[in-house]
Amino acid sequence: MNFHNRFFPFLLILHIAVFAGLVVSQEEKIDQYKICEASHEAVIPVIKTGRDWWMPRHDAILAEILQNGDNIGMIFIGDSITHAWETRGAAVWEKYYAKRNPMNLGFSGDRTQNVLWRLDNGEIDNINPRLAVVMIGTNNVTDDTLRNAQIADGIIAICKLLRYKLPETKILLLGVFPRDATVTPIRQKVAVINKIISSVADNQWIYYLDLKDTFVDSDGLISSEIMDDYLHPTEAGYLKWAQAMESTVDILWNCD
Repeated sequence: MNFHNRFFPFLLILHIAVFAGLVVSQEEKIDQYKICEASHEAVIPVIKTGRDWWMPRHDAILAEILQNGDNIGMIFIGDSITHAWETRGAAVWEKYYAKRNPMNLGFSGDRTQNVLWRLDNGEIDNINPRLAVVMIGTNNVTDDTLRNAQIADGIIAICKLLRYKLPETKILLLGVFPRDATVTPIRQKVAVINKIISSVADNQWIYYLDLKDTFVDSDGLISSEIMDDYLHPTEAGYLKWAQAMESTVDILWNCD
């Protein structure tokens, strides 16, 4: 028996073993990318319609990434509450975050499904920020067709997508902000959702922070000086937000 014939069975077994190992690795990778096992509106990526500024804003972000992606150190992901860092919160943004080379990925009116579409269509490609701050969900909360757990699914799916596409980025997940002047069913719904989403924090890559007490006083009331419509922070509200979050941001920004 020549050398090839004698060792062919061994080579065949080795080849099969290596191939099987590759298959397992691929399956493991797919499992890690399984953003959400559920299938419902909150986790299915979709473009926002009915707002003529929405796609141009998305395109402008892609252009900024193309020009300055390597320098982006921090991203904020969310809806109108995040979007308004550019207006009501501009002075506070400049004071607290400009030094960290931030990018604002807040889009007014967005729900979890719109954020998932944006993140899967270029807004976090070719960047490697040290920190991502996520605060999304208030627009899902008013959708009576979605259960609390489904809204939580959408928020958690965003965190998992960030982990997959930005594996070196720390994530600070904020609880959905309280809303309404007094305690209402909507406020109670937010509390339930926040309890669910807090479970995604591993305190290694994903951290959770609930800022409810920053906006709600001991009597359960929200002041119009902090949120004039009891949903969106005023300039004073953005200052309280930044101050309440800064110690956590500083720790995550500086840890390896």
